[in-house]
Amino acid sequence: MIAATIDPVSTHARTQPGAPACTDLETGRCWTYSELDRDVGQTAAWLAQRLGPASGERVATIARNCAEMLILQLACLRAGAIFVPLNWRLSPAELGRLATDAAPAMLFHDAEFDPVGAGERHPICALSELVRSAPPAPPPDSRRPWEETATLLYTSGTSGRPKGVILTAANAFFGCTNFILGNDVGRGSVFLCDMPLFHVAGLFAATLTPIMAGGSVLISRGFDSSRTLARLADRTLGVSHYFCVPQMAQRLWQEPGFEPDMLRGLSRLATGGAPNPAALVERFILSGIAMSNGFGMSETGSNFGVPVDDPELQVAKAGTCGLPYISVEARIVDEKGDDLTRGETGELWIAGPSVTPGYWNRPEENEKAFCGRWFRTGDAAYLDKDGYLFIVDRRKDMFISGGENVYPAEIEAALAEMEAIAEAAVIGVPDERWGEVGRAYVIPRNGEALEPGAVAAYCRSRLAKYKVPASIVVTDSLPRTASGKVQKHVLRERALGEMEGRHA
Repeated sequence: MIAATIDPVSTHARTQPGAPACTDLETGRCWTYSELDRDVGQTAAWLAQRLGPASGERVATIARNCAEMLILQLACLRAGAIFVPLNWRLSPAELGRLATDAAPAMLFHDAEFDPVGAGERHPICALSELVRSAPPAPPPDSRRPWEETATLLYTSGTSGRPKGVILTAANAFFGCTNFILGNDVGRGSVFLCDMPLFHVAGLFAATLTPIMAGGSVLISRGFDSSRTLARLADRTLGVSHYFCVPQMAQRLWQEPGFEPDMLRGLSRLATGGAPNPAALVERFILSGIAMSNGFGMSETGSNFGVPVDDPELQVAKAGTCGLPYISVEARIVDEKGDDLTRGETGELWIAGPSVTPGYWNRPEENEKAFCGRWFRTGDAAYLDKDGYLFIVDRRKDMFISGGENVYPAEIEAALAEMEAIAEAAVIGVPDERWGEVGRAYVIPRNGEALEPGAVAAYCRSRLAKYKVPASIVVTDSLPRTASGKVQKHVLRERALGEMEGRHA
C-alpha cells in the first residue's frame, strides 16, 4: 500500500537534507533532516528488533518535552509500534491505571518519574546509546497500514477519567495538513513548542505539523511566561508560529515588560483548547499581533481556524473559532440529531479523515461518541450567517437556573473584560430556589485586592440577572490539566465541599 509509506522526514531528507528540522532548547542539540532521518531510522530498527516488525506493541513515555519523544514517535511509525505519551503530571496511581489500559511493552522515562506498568524500562536520555548498534533502518515490512492505530493519546481528564484516543497515521496526516493549509505553514516556518508532547496540540499541531511541511520545530521543556516571551521576541530564533491555550496567551500579555512588538514577528499566534474570550482576541489583534483562534480535539485533530488577512473581520468576529479547514465537515444538531439553522445553538458534530476511529478498549464510549461517521464533540456551538463557528460551552458544563440555560463560558468571557481579573472559571452549583446557580472563581490581576461585590456588580452591568453568579470566590489558582484547561469537575467537588462546610 503506497499510503503506508508516507514519511515526511525521509521525504525532506532527500529533498533538503541540510535544512534544520528540530532543536532541543534544553540541550541545545540540533538536527537537520538528514540527521533526523538517520536517528529515526536507527531507532525504528532497534524497536523492530526487540518488538518484532509491525508488532502493534505499545511504546510509552513519561517524560517532559524533549527531542527524543519526537524521535520515538516517528520511529514507532516506521517500526509498526504504537506510541503512547503519558501525562507525567498525573499521580503514580493514575499513571498506573493508564499503563494497565495501554499495556506498553516498553517505557521511556525521565529520571524524576517512577516508571509504571511496562516490561522494559529505559531512561529517555539514554535513547541514542541504546540504539547505537542497531541497523540504519528497520526491515521494509515493519510499517502497519496507515488506517491502523499509530498513537494513543489519553484525554486531559477535564471531566474525569481519561480515555485513550486512537490516532492512525492517516488521522495525523490530515490533521496536520489541515493546520498547514489553514495557517500558511511551509519550509520556512519555525514553530516553538511549549505545549506538552502528551497532548494533541503539542505532539501534532506544534511539532509534527512543521515536520510535515518541511519547516523546523524548537522543542521547549515547557511553558514559562518569561522565558517563552523572550524566545518569541528573539529574532535570531525566528519563530513564525506559536500554538497555546488562551490562558497562556493571557499570561504572556500580563508578563512584566511585555510589549506587543515582541509578538509582531509571528505570522500566527494560534490558540485553541478552550474558548478564547472576545476581549482577549481584540486586545491582541488591535495591537497588531496575528492571533488566530481555532478549534480541535484529541479525537478530531485541527478542525477550524480564523483567517488573519483581515484584522477588521477578526475584530468583528472576535470569539469565533473560525471556518472549517479543508478536510473537515461540520454540523450543528439538536438533541434528536437534526440539523439546526444558522444562529441556533446545538451540539457540534464533525466528520473527516482526521477524526479518530474510536477509543482504546472502550466500546461503550464509542457507541456514545459516534453517530455513523459523525463524531459528537459534546460542545454546544452555533454557526453565524457567514459560517463562522462559535463555541458556546461544553454541553456538560451548561446548567439550568430557574428554567433558563446558562453557559459558563459566556459569563467567563464577560469576566475577562474586567481589568482587575486575570482569570476566571464558572460552574453551576445546587440551589434550593433556582435548581442551580452560578459560582465564579476569580484570580485577581497581579495579586490586587478584589471585592466579590464589585465583581457581581460588573456582571450585572453586562449579563442578564439569571446569568450573574450567585457566589464569587477570590482565589490564587485554578485546577488545570497539563494543557492548561480548567478542571471543572475538580471545581465542582471543591464547591460542594465549601458549601457543605458553610452549612455544617
